[in-house]
Amino acid sequence: MIQIELSREEPWADTDWNGIATRAARAAIERTPHGPLLTTPALVEISVRLTSDEEVHHLNRQYRGKDKPTNVLSFPMVQPDLIETVSQNSDDGELLLGDIVMAHGVCVAEAAERGIAVETHATHLMVHGVLHLLGYDHMDDDEAEAMEAIERDALASLGIDDPYTVRED
Repeated sequence: MIQIELSREEPWADTDWNGIATRAARAAIERTPHGPLLTTPALVEISVRLTSDEEVHHLNRQYRGKDKPTNVLSFPMVQPDLIETVSQNSDDGELLLGDIVMAHGVCVAEAAERGIAVETHATHLMVHGVLHLLGYDHMDDDEAEAMEAIERDALASLGIDDPYTVRED
């Protein structure tokens, strides 16, 4: 079972972020070889923090050496090749998959630039963040293509258009 532990700071709107994050996580996970996490008896927890650009800037500088805010950061707690083993052998029946942190200003600006709702863009970023927690990356072209394909499929299942299609106005 997937459980989202969500914290939201102003100015993030008072929306059903927990529901959005849960749907995004489920859509992402079920499209990977880690799909059995959705039916494991273990409690699979993902922490989501909706916060300020300043906090994300600080975390990005501290953990990635990048001195700027970014839209989403993911902090996996389990190595991807050990996820199934850990969830099956958890002493307390719980698996903390990791943390996702999102910057309000960056997310709002990106959504406006794309002409989409903040909730739609945040859903994409949550899918993206969950895939990072599962070990997916986009450091080279092949990895990026594989990750984007999963994102497109997950988002389509949620009724969200392909975020990688270039819009022509």
